[in-house]
Amino acid sequence: MKTTRDAPVRGAPAGAPAVEDVLARSGGENFPVASWVLGRRVRSDLLAIYGFARLVDELGDSFEGDRLQALDWVEEELDRAYRGEARDPILVSLQPVLRAHSLPREPFTRLIEANRVDQRVSRYESWEQLQGYCRLSADPVGELVLGIFGAADPRRVRLSDSICTGLQLVEHLQDVAEDRAAGRIYLPREDLARFGAGEPDLDAGGAGPQLRAAIAFEVARARGLLWAGRPLVGTLPRRAGLAVAGFVAGGLATLTAIERAGWDVLGGPPRAGRALFLRTLAATLAGRPGTSAR
Repeated sequence: MKTTRDAPVRGAPAGAPAVEDVLARSGGENFPVASWVLGRRVRSDLLAIYGFARLVDELGDSFEGDRLQALDWVEEELDRAYRGEARDPILVSLQPVLRAHSLPREPFTRLIEANRVDQRVSRYESWEQLQGYCRLSADPVGELVLGIFGAADPRRVRLSDSICTGLQLVEHLQDVAEDRAAGRIYLPREDLARFGAGEPDLDAGGAGPQLRAAIAFEVARARGLLWAGRPLVGTLPRRAGLAVAGFVAGGLATLTAIERAGWDVLGGPPRAGRALFLRTLAATLAGRPGTSAR
């Protein structure tokens, strides 16, 4: 697998991830339902958005050089993209999407800022602090997706924020062990303490009862956020609504998989199979609360 660009881009940080790797990971992670129901042009525009988000995350998470300098570079490249002067292939692909949909700059810069935060913050004391981080790291993606759909009005953005924060929590729950290995903990300390758990519990071979109780609490919070945002589905055109229902159902199905694993996420990320996802999608479209482990 290639890990850097084939040819240097002027001003780009040496060792930046390969374009094809960034786009492949973006498509694989974000298009399970959108690829079925949305037209080619919309899928292409969404891929440009996710490509940008993935590039920023790669620079903030795994880049081996000066990450803050790399994030400054991508923000400068974003400004060039708004002028139609981008040089990096991912930002070049984004340029026509910015023009076609008049997408605002601010959601993109929040994604960059989230990765700057990751360079200095590795623990969150409270849910309020973590929620503030999600406003940077997750919510902007939903706002930009609504922009692609031509539906980014204030009410829809609020519903989207609830979905995106919920999905971010799902990812954090899946990746507890991976994040811990990287020196980060996204479970609020106050929530762990509520159930008598702490950081040492994350280093055990399996989750003990205190940690399982804390994970169950976070699962309930994420499920509530996803379900609170679910009315967004009915406000969108049919295909766009189905795609959003797919995102919601994917998160809900993963939460059910975590529940079925006994809330033990230390052995690896629990994942929902296709059958569970399809059942959860049907329930989401019907307006019924997601399936449970029982």
